Amino acid sequence: VQLVESGGGLVQPGGSLRLSCAASGFTFSRYGMSWYRQAPGKERELVATITSAGGSTNYAGSVKGRFTISKDNSKNTVYLQMNRLKPEDTAVYYCYRIGSRYWGKGTLVTVSS
Repeated sequence: VQLVESGGGLVQPGGSLRLSCAASGFTFSRYGMSWYRQAPGKERELVATITSAGGSTNYAGSVKGRFTISKDNSKNTVYLQMNRLKPEDTAVYYCYRIGSRYWGKGTLVTVSS
């Protein structure tokens, strides 16, 4: 199993980024996926979750209305569209296969002017 995040970077407050997580080594369409993040000095927290077929999503209150999780089972990829970014969104973002021990290595998002 491999999960590889990409799309992080430096963005100004109010800007947008789209993160991607490319999955391999398992039947992607059978699993729900999540995005987590970990800010410096803080614990890892759940950001968003999507069911296996993509029909249901859930978000942390801090990102609801700004972030959108989506899943393309034909491309074995889960996305996190992040809009209206704030400095407090700065963190390493991780992809996670729900119910497993499999994590990606993360991608750094820095929101700063």
